[in-house]
Formats: sequence, structure tokens, C-alpha cells
Amino acid sequence: MEEKKKTLTKVSKKVEKKVSEDATEVKAAGKKVEGLTKAEEKSKAITLRIVSAILWVLAIGCELLAILCLFKALRLPGLSQMWWMIIFIVLDLAFCIAAGLLWKKASHLDPFKKNNNKFLFFILTQLGVIMAAVCFLPLIILVLTSKEDKLDKKSKLVVTIVAIVALLIAGLLGADFNPISAEEKAAAEQQLGDYEKVYWTRYGHKYHLYEDCQAIRNSTDVSYSESEMIDGEFVPAVSAAIDAGCSELCAFCARTAATENESIKLDTLNVESGAEAANAGE
Repeated sequence: MEEKKKTLTKVSKKVEKKVSEDATEVKAAGKKVEGLTKAEEKSKAITLRIVSAILWVLAIGCELLAILCLFKALRLPGLSQMWWMIIFIVLDLAFCIAAGLLWKKASHLDPFKKNNNKFLFFILTQLGVIMAAVCFLPLIILVLTSKEDKLDKKSKLVVTIVAIVALLIAGLLGADFNPISAEEKAAAEQQLGDYEKVYWTRYGHKYHLYEDCQAIRNSTDVSYSESEMIDGEFVPAVSAAIDAGCSELCAFCARTAATENESIKLDTLNVESGAEAANAGE
């Protein structure tokens, strides 16, 4: 009886080990993302920026329609003045959000330079927030300063609240909290080009050099890219991670990489908690 129990225990452990290994393989495999050549990145970025500009124009158009409704220069049937204004504000918000997200995507595919003009870099990377203000602030000011013959108190309150909430949503989604510059992307591609694979998670803004990094070890939504030759051009794995929206190298991976390879200069890379913290082991 004891021997049977021991045999069953051994079999059970082997099965558990096999299942665990299979699960690890599946998780480690993750979702592969194909890289892009420099020409493809630039071309896609230009397209996204053009689409963003068109969407912002449409958003401003919706704002103007709402303003026309406010001054009763535009009278539409079926709904009240307040409801038509709310409809135009919602459309304004939809266009503004889409434009801001596409602009951020383009800023990672083809980042702006930072060293020459930091103020311009800030303006360009935070254009989503600026355009959100352009698309809503004039309307909010006009509604708040309008007289009762334009909009009654109750309607004014409702429209103002809706417009302010829309401004906040568009501003938050349009803001790039982790922008990356052209210099930082170039440094990452040059210094980390020897790494065959780079990993990241769906909602994270950090990329990782090791699949067993403690920051992603238990994640189930890991994506990865592989260094490869595309049309005769070497595309490092880190490029796809940055294109996907990741702007910082994980501090744990940075510390390990710096230990393994003395040629890696953390002070030229965008490291999660700063190069000094990574070097100090914090």
C-alpha cells in the first residue's frame, strides 16, 4: 500500500512538473510582434499624424457646431438645444481621443528630437493635451459667459459639466506620460541590439531584456519581439517594444545588463527609476 502511494506521489509530481513546464513555455512564448524597418516606422508615423490632424479638425468642427447651437445660429429638429450640444460634445470627444492616441503611437514609431529644443519636444509630445484644450475650452468659456437668452441655467449647468468631463477625459488620454526622444530610442537600439528578444506587457510602459525578470514573471499578457533582418536591414528587438509604446528599460533588467555587459551606458538610456538607482541596485 505504501509503495502504491509513493508511486502515485511520484507520478503526480511528474504530471505537475510537466504541466508547470508547459504553462511556463506558453507564457514565455507570449505574443510575438513583428518589427518594422526605419522607413516603415517613419511612413506609418506620417500616416498616423495626418489622420490625427484630420480627426482634430473634425473635433474642432463639432465644437463649432455646439457653439452655433449655443448662439441659436444652428437650429436642428427633433431634440432640444441642450441635447444637440451634448451630442456635438460627445462627437468632439470621440474624435479628440482617437487623434490623441494615434499621435502618441506615431511619437513612439518616429520620436521627436529632444536635445535641440526641449520646449518644442514637450509641445509635440503633449500635443494631445493641447488639442484637447483647443477642442473644449472655448466652448466651456462661451457657455459659462452666455446669457440666459442663449441657454437657461439648468441647461448651462448640464452642458458645462459634460464639456468639462470631456476635456478631462480627452486630456488624460491624450497626455504622453512616458514620452521617448529620438536620441533615447537610437541609444536603446544601438546598445541593446545584441539582445535577441525583448519583452513587455500590454499596459506597461517598460520593456524587459529577460523573460524571467521578476517584474513580468507572473504576467499572462507578455508580448515579445525578436531581432531580425528585414529587407536587408537589421531591426533590433527593442525597436518593436518602443513602437508598441514602451519608453523605459526596466531597472531590474538594466542592472543585470550593466553587470553582464560593461559597454552598456545606462546614463544614455531611458531607465525606469533612473540609471543611478539601477546601478545602485535599488
